[in-house]
Amino acid sequence: MTIRDIAGMAGVSTAAVSRYFNNGYISDEKREAIRKVVEKTGYYPSMQAQTLRTKRTRLLGVIIPRLDSGSIARVVAGVMDAASRREYQILLANTMNDNMKELEYLSVFHEKQVDGVVLVGTLMTPQHEEALANMEVPVIVVGQRLTGFNSVSHDDYNASYDITKLMLEKGRKRLAYIGVTSEDKAVGESRYRGYCDAVTSVGFHDLIYRTVVAEFSMESGYEKMNELMDKYDDIDGVVVATDTLAAGAMRCLKEHGKKIPSDVMICGQGNSMVSRALDPELTTIRYYYEESGRTAAEMILDMIEAEEAGETGGNEPDMPVREIKLGYELMDRASTANN
Repeated sequence: MTIRDIAGMAGVSTAAVSRYFNNGYISDEKREAIRKVVEKTGYYPSMQAQTLRTKRTRLLGVIIPRLDSGSIARVVAGVMDAASRREYQILLANTMNDNMKELEYLSVFHEKQVDGVVLVGTLMTPQHEEALANMEVPVIVVGQRLTGFNSVSHDDYNASYDITKLMLEKGRKRLAYIGVTSEDKAVGESRYRGYCDAVTSVGFHDLIYRTVVAEFSMESGYEKMNELMDKYDDIDGVVVATDTLAAGAMRCLKEHGKKIPSDVMICGQGNSMVSRALDPELTTIRYYYEESGRTAAEMILDMIEAEEAGETGGNEPDMPVREIKLGYELMDRASTANN
């Protein structure tokens, strides 16, 4: 069965059938005639033939740092939603928290194996910038702001500032902070800077040193909370860079006989499912992860379509760079409640 056969059975031209399968304009009458034939025959056009003809795969490459992360899952869900609505599929590449593998996958996707790439970034190195600049397909970085490249990021600094101020306004004066590596500019550097600026704004300059750097795991949150308690016996509040780390820290506090929130208030960031499952429920920041994935996919698909229409596309230097920063919502819950 070919397009010519479908056209003959439907009583339309082969061009009309081609436009039908490529979402082009045809009259409702012709569209319905073709649909009935397709439904009757079960015909589906060859993807290989379409790729050879259009030089498009209708695939987006999505590079993520890990699979077992609620925030990453929401980003991917957003990408999939936008892609499916425009009849694209995704190829998912998991780097298992090895940011050098991001370079490997960028190389795999480099020569038109996909029509565009969504990179959920972690640690952006000079090698990343070089690889991104040399890509022959459009690329959007999600979760990090990278100067000179299209990106969709979150307002990590102000979110961390606001949630720290919340603790201070509730009377907590002996805070501590559990963060992650500053090489991660968003979750590490920006969130820590928000904490520091919040405590120094009220004159508590010494609190910027009451910090530890953890790995991205619940176990590390537990260990680093233990480390803080060994160093400081007066902690009355803990600001934590992620919900997962906060969950581990809460377990440690409870094992040391601390009551939350009366003895120690605690907050995380991310609004993960675990934040609602904890007892007490965790105060946190809701970042718009799914929206960031959806926005990134829509941006990249617009770039692809602009290129197909003969406009400048891809990562060419005369294309204006778009940097989108999404907002956040502070979720004030029981872990920071005043009794």
